[in-house]
Amino acid sequence: MMANHVFHRAPNAPLPVVVAGEGITLIDAQGRRYLDACGGAAVSALGHGHPAIAAAIAHQAHKLEYAHTGFFTSEPAEALAGVIAGQCPGNLDRVWFTSSGSEAVEAAIKLARQYHLERGAPQRTRLIARRQSYHGNTLGALSAGGHGARRTAYAPLLLDVSLIEPCFAYHYAVPDETPQAYAQRAAAALESELLRVGPDTVMAFLAETVVGATAGAVPPEPGYLAAIRAICDRHGVLLILDEVMCGSGRTGSFLACEQDGVVPDIATIAKGLGAGYQPIGAVICTAHIHDTIAAQSGNLLHGQTYNGHPVGCAAALAVQTVIREQGLMAKVIAGERYLRARLHERLGHHPHVGDVRGRGYLQAIEFVADRDARTPFDPALAINQRIKAEAFARGLLVYPGGGTIDGRRGDHVVLAPPYITSHAELDAIVDRLGDAVDTVFAQVGAMA
Repeated sequence: MMANHVFHRAPNAPLPVVVAGEGITLIDAQGRRYLDACGGAAVSALGHGHPAIAAAIAHQAHKLEYAHTGFFTSEPAEALAGVIAGQCPGNLDRVWFTSSGSEAVEAAIKLARQYHLERGAPQRTRLIARRQSYHGNTLGALSAGGHGARRTAYAPLLLDVSLIEPCFAYHYAVPDETPQAYAQRAAAALESELLRVGPDTVMAFLAETVVGATAGAVPPEPGYLAAIRAICDRHGVLLILDEVMCGSGRTGSFLACEQDGVVPDIATIAKGLGAGYQPIGAVICTAHIHDTIAAQSGNLLHGQTYNGHPVGCAAALAVQTVIREQGLMAKVIAGERYLRARLHERLGHHPHVGDVRGRGYLQAIEFVADRDARTPFDPALAINQRIKAEAFARGLLVYPGGGTIDGRRGDHVVLAPPYITSHAELDAIVDRLGDAVDTVFAQVGAMA
């Protein structure tokens, strides 16, 4: 019997003990196997137990486990930064390493502030972000997030951040509005807020390229990011794209924004960067931002103990090498077509499936009480949690989300399988999820 000293997220909900992983499967202490269809939280890009990554970690730990970045750089950090810069679009070519996505967003916000300070614009202190977004759980990152349930308890502690309407056509477009017209209207919300608060008071606009957990894999409408880029340029505002969940190859390109033809001033990545083998994240900025600071104070006013951790960088370097050498981003693009086709085949006509959406191996299914009206279920029914539980009982891990529409109403589940997932494994994922969905709505129907 294990001593129970871990402070679990839900203290009164006992969890099985996971002991091993093989490919896309996790195994608990009772020998039960689970298909990891969500990569934990879109983390496990290469699945579990990859021998090359384990070997790289062991080799680096034997060679050098840690050195503080106030004294040294390291070979893995330098090599990984080169790989990241080489895969980024445009002039994104300076990399600051962190240990998580939340830390990356926190660092990006600070970087934006210091950039404006050092270029002689100290009045630029305001950040604009979007509702129905998630950027992390540190207080700065949480301030920028539009996830109501995560914010409520800490609201008195949060920074004053402007939150504008998301780009979420399924719920925010009006009847007969084209995707392009809606994209322009959604982007106009940024211009309106800039004019309201004073453009010269704003340091940056922060958005997820593809919204992850909060709204459920919502990609930008055609032209939205280009319009946002133009607005930011017009007003001297930095564009920060949060690709912690959707970046590092998860959508089929290293950064998801490449597919929209837009280059941000700053990007954040994490989850798929190290694929869960070690905690690591990164902030990527342009040489212009880097050089502005280098030419003035010469010192970024930020730092944490484990920035640029050699073992973390070595693990991520090995992960990115496998992704590149095995052509896994191309596999994600092909796999997306297959997965979407199977999801539409199995669930597309279900009376309570409102939308199937996403990009690459970041897909979501939104559940509705009425398909035509797109009305959500009563939040008290906790549909997303019921589906998670039924899927779990079938040996399937999916990532549930509630408050899809406004932070309170709406249910979805996210699928974010490892890039190595085969078509046969995608079939098993869809079949088990379909059975879970059927069971939940049969139960809900019986309750009515």
